[in-house]
Amino acid sequence: MNEKKPAGSKNKGFWFRMVQQKYLYFMTIPFVIWVFVFSYLPIWGWTMAFQKFRPARSFWDQDWVGFKHFVDLFNDDRFYLVMRNTLAMSFMSLIAGFTIPILFAVLLNELRNQVFKRFVQTISYLPHFVSWVVVAGIVTKMLSIDGGVINDMLVGLHIIDKPIVFMGEGKYFWTIVTSSDVWKEMGWNTIIYLAAITGIDPEQYEAARVDGAGRWRQIWHITLPGIRTTISVLLIMSIGHLIQIGFEKQFLLGNPRVIDYSEVLDLYALNNGLALNRFSFGTAISIFNSVVSVILLFVANSIFKRVTKESIM
Repeated sequence: MNEKKPAGSKNKGFWFRMVQQKYLYFMTIPFVIWVFVFSYLPIWGWTMAFQKFRPARSFWDQDWVGFKHFVDLFNDDRFYLVMRNTLAMSFMSLIAGFTIPILFAVLLNELRNQVFKRFVQTISYLPHFVSWVVVAGIVTKMLSIDGGVINDMLVGLHIIDKPIVFMGEGKYFWTIVTSSDVWKEMGWNTIIYLAAITGIDPEQYEAARVDGAGRWRQIWHITLPGIRTTISVLLIMSIGHLIQIGFEKQFLLGNPRVIDYSEVLDLYALNNGLALNRFSFGTAISIFNSVVSVILLFVANSIFKRVTKESIM
């Protein structure tokens, strides 16, 4: 028969491990402080969303207005247009920016020439270190109607009769942003999948080859299942950040002609919060953004936990 452990043994085990690993705990203290100061302490600023905040007044002298700013937010027709843009670009980025790095990692793993493999990998993740200011300039120049490579090529191949104003038509904007983001981050996002692939036991591939499995069968039955946990965790985290796509890409690539397609939630908060000195309204947008992200994270984690048995919590 198995003897039952005393109730306090679990706690004793924890303190025993803590004493044994005290240096590791001491090493984490600076990071815990950093997270507390920059991630949790600023939550105090959320109180601005329930005030008519005026910078010249102290906290106790502010006028409290309850949920007025949230009511104004949901009554603004512009907010729903912005949410459409945010969700559209988020889903496009999630589909393209998530699947392409996986495919690229699998294809790189199949390369037998190690020198060529390292060269391709290095070239692919170099754009990650280029700022969005430079990337926006490159994209704008390539899509220009005056000497732009894309227009010159399309006209030269007689696909179009005259240059297209890509940067001036809203129907192209979402595709341009998504494509630019994939080109910039594809190589960098591939690194983690390549690291996961290297953790797969090589004997599985040897056994598959002995059984007559070709490369495609090895990929389908060994490589992809071997990185399933990594894929699931990263997908859950990506869904959690679905509406937090930032504003740099949209701000730098956008212009007044495509504002109805380029303005996203963070850019909406910038234009209607800081630019107009409506700090409380901007804080309300930030709270909405954070709450929705947390809900999406828990929902995605719950679904994956039930369907795939994989989760981050």
